[in-house]
Amino acid sequence: MKMKINKLLMGTLIAAIMILGACSSKTSDQEKSGNSQIVIGLEAEPTSLDAHQISDYNSSRAAMEIYDQLVQFKDESTEIEPDLAEKWDVSDNGLVYTFYLKKGVKFHDGTDFNADAVKFSIDRQIDPKHPYHNTGQFAYADFTFGMVKKVEVVDDYTVKITLKERFAPFLGNLAMHAASIVSPAAVKKYGADFTKHPVGTGPYKFSSWNPGVEIVLKKNKDYFNGKAKVNTLIFKPITDPQTRLAELESGNIDMIVNIPPDDLSRLRADDNFQVIEQAGMHLWWTAFNTQKKPFNDIRVRQAVNYAINKESIVKDILKGTGEVANTVLPSTVWGHNAELKNYEYNPEKAKQLLSEAGYKDGLKVTYWVPESGSGMQQPQAMAAAIQSDLAKVGIEVKIQTIEWGAYLDKVFVPVAENEMDMHQMSWIGDNGDPDNFLYILFSSQQWPTAGFNDAYYKNKEVDQLLNDARVTEDKGERTKMYEKAQEIIMKDAPWVVIDSEKQIVVAGKKIKNFKLHPTGVFRFANVEVQ
Repeated sequence: MKMKINKLLMGTLIAAIMILGACSSKTSDQEKSGNSQIVIGLEAEPTSLDAHQISDYNSSRAAMEIYDQLVQFKDESTEIEPDLAEKWDVSDNGLVYTFYLKKGVKFHDGTDFNADAVKFSIDRQIDPKHPYHNTGQFAYADFTFGMVKKVEVVDDYTVKITLKERFAPFLGNLAMHAASIVSPAAVKKYGADFTKHPVGTGPYKFSSWNPGVEIVLKKNKDYFNGKAKVNTLIFKPITDPQTRLAELESGNIDMIVNIPPDDLSRLRADDNFQVIEQAGMHLWWTAFNTQKKPFNDIRVRQAVNYAINKESIVKDILKGTGEVANTVLPSTVWGHNAELKNYEYNPEKAKQLLSEAGYKDGLKVTYWVPESGSGMQQPQAMAAAIQSDLAKVGIEVKIQTIEWGAYLDKVFVPVAENEMDMHQMSWIGDNGDPDNFLYILFSSQQWPTAGFNDAYYKNKEVDQLLNDARVTEDKGERTKMYEKAQEIIMKDAPWVVIDSEKQIVVAGKKIKNFKLHPTGVFRFANVEVQ
């Protein structure tokens, strides 16, 4: 009897070893044959795979594994670390940046990465006389490189960038998508079609793009920083959130973005999925036209701030997919003033301020709202909540819903042409620097169409702080300037700042080591499929 049991145990053990060996062999075979893959469901079709032309989340998420930059953001951080540049020097006057490049790096087409490629990638965007300037529309060129005076090749692996004036956020700009280094040979070969045949030095190579269906990337086996662990990435545009969710739950997709808030609790409880989330560099607000009645009066702007129940919006509408913002700079960006508090929900205080401003009997305003849009969360539901809150303090709000493209055309116009009272907007940070929020959104030099100061806000002290911060190298001093600027802006209340949206991705349990990044760009080089 004892011998029979031992034989049975031995047989079971051998069978288990054979099964494990088969699984290991299968995994190894998949890796060798190129069958390991991740399918990602995006919310819309990417508009370009040319890093220099990207201006939206879906494009950057599908394209940026193709490219590298001179410097990059660290994982889960906006701190800068070397990428294609091994190191760099900055001159004492802060105007000259000298980068020493890594040697032996190849573009996906087999050509060499060198200083000429760096100069080509910048000049292509900023020099109208460059022979390949006509190969794209470079929306971020001025923001990223507007301060660049010239780019010089010192030798094959040394490049010098000279600025027109000192610009403290410059290294952060060089980690952005527009600062990606592209293959000059590929741009010369494909011209304007480079967007459909992108070539960089990144961990994944472009394979194919079937518009409306999928974009396929393949592992770069010669990647200078170690090859990726997954062979294939497939990005599928699925615009309807419920369809995207159904594809995930059916197993046709491994990962999705922009999950309907009402479904999150169910997905969190499902052992088949993992909910990956992180606070992003995102803000959602309602802006006032501060240059016309009634919102040229600070008391009216403050009254609206007190009248809106921000906590209720985040809890009941966003279902925890955002967090109430305490200031106009996200907590994920350095320089954020953690000591500030947002306006509390206080309808009586709102009524008092309205009365002091001469609106004891109330007032009527128009509220522009987009149908949808990048980073806009749930614009119509949030607008309805705001409308209801303002009605309780005597402000009658007429909601005007506008298609996204037309909406932007109405919002970002010279102040004399703008008819709005208040409107919704959001901003997602690009480079991890406070300048990317505070200067662009609150400097009086950035009134539309020169920039994105959609409230037409103007404060001389804020302008001085933001201008000084741009040319100050000491991070501690810049932090103090930005903290002070936030304090003034929150008091002046050109916005009702509501929340900072959380980045949320839902993935199958087989996806391992996927980490979100504050910029919203996906990184797959270290991700595994088990």
